[in-house]
Amino acid sequence: MLWTIAIILIVLWLLGVITAFTLGGFIHVLLVIAVVIIIIRLLTGRKVV
Repeated sequence: MLWTIAIILIVLWLLGVITAFTLGGFIHVLLVIAVVIIIIRLLTGRKVV
């Protein structure tokens, strides 16, 4: 579930960068959240079944 959310956030961020349609720093906040989620998942090592 967290991987899905992280991937969606990264895709939205890339879309914002490519189209230059950024809502202030909001899209970059989404990127930071996605990266934090990925780091937490890698550190905890838990697998979702």
